[in-house]
Amino acid sequence: LAAIAVVGTVSGGAQRWFELGEFLLQPSELIKVVLIVALAHYLSSREEKMESLLTPIGALLLIAPPVVLIYLQPNLSTALSVVVIGGAMLLMSGLRFRHMVLFGVAGAAAAVPAWKFLLQDYMRERVLMLVNPSGASPDDLYNVEQAIIGIGSGGWLGRGLFRGSQSQLHFLRVRHTDFIFSVTAEELGFIGAALLILLFGALLLRLVRIAGLARDTFGMLIVVGVTTMIFFQVVVNIGMNLRILPATGVPLPFVSYGGSSLWTMLIGIGLAESVILQHKKIGFDR
Repeated sequence: LAAIAVVGTVSGGAQRWFELGEFLLQPSELIKVVLIVALAHYLSSREEKMESLLTPIGALLLIAPPVVLIYLQPNLSTALSVVVIGGAMLLMSGLRFRHMVLFGVAGAAAAVPAWKFLLQDYMRERVLMLVNPSGASPDDLYNVEQAIIGIGSGGWLGRGLFRGSQSQLHFLRVRHTDFIFSVTAEELGFIGAALLILLFGALLLRLVRIAGLARDTFGMLIVVGVTTMIFFQVVVNIGMNLRILPATGVPLPFVSYGGSSLWTMLIGIGLAESVILQHKKIGFDR
C-alpha cells in the first residue's frame, strides 16, 4: 500500500493499482483478507485480556495504517469497508460495553472535524447529493439517475439478457462495475434482481453458520470478517444503485468486473471453507 504512492498507476484521478503487464492489481482489495487473518490472530490470542483497554486499542492500531494508506489513494469507500470489517471483528471478539461507549463518543466527537477538514470536496458532494439532489449538478446525478431508470424499466421479468437500453446503449457509463445491479434489474427484472439478493442472503447465512461451528475463536473471527466484507459490499452497492446510499465505487461481490475484487472474495470464501473443514475433521476423528 505504501509503494502505491511511489510506483502505482494513476487512473481516474486515483493512484490505486500496480500495473502487471495487462493486469491491474489493486492491493487495497487484497489487504482486506490480510487484515482479517492478522486481526483474528491478534484478538484470539488476547481473548482473556479483553477487559483491558489496551487490547482494543492494539486492534485499532492494526486497522489504522491500511485505512490511512487506502484513504490517501484516495479511496474512501474501501477505507470504510476496512473500518467496518475491523469493527465487526472487534465487537464479536468480546468488546466490553464501556469500551464500546468510549469509542462511540470519540467517533462522534471526531465526526464534525473529519467532515470539515478530512473529507475531500467530491466526497462531501456525494453525501450531499443523496440528502439534497436538487442542489447537485446534472453531471453528478447522471449515473445514479440512469441506474434508477434502468431498474425501473426492467419491470417484473426484464427486457431480456443483453437487451437493456440503459446498459447496451451505454447510457449507464460504469455498467460493468459500480452499477452492475442496475443492469441485472433492467435485463432480468424484479424477479432476477430478487433472486440475486436471495442468493447473497443464502451465502451469508451459510457463512454465519460456519462462524457458529468454528472450533476456536481464531476461526470464528476469520469467518466474521469474511461475512462482514461480503455483507458490507452487497448492501452498499445495491443501496447505491437504488439511490438510498451515496454513490461510491464499491463492487458487487462475484458479479462486478474486476480481478482483484474477485480474488479477494474467492480467498475469503476459501478461508471460510478451511474453518468448516477443520470442524468436520474434528467431528470425523471423534
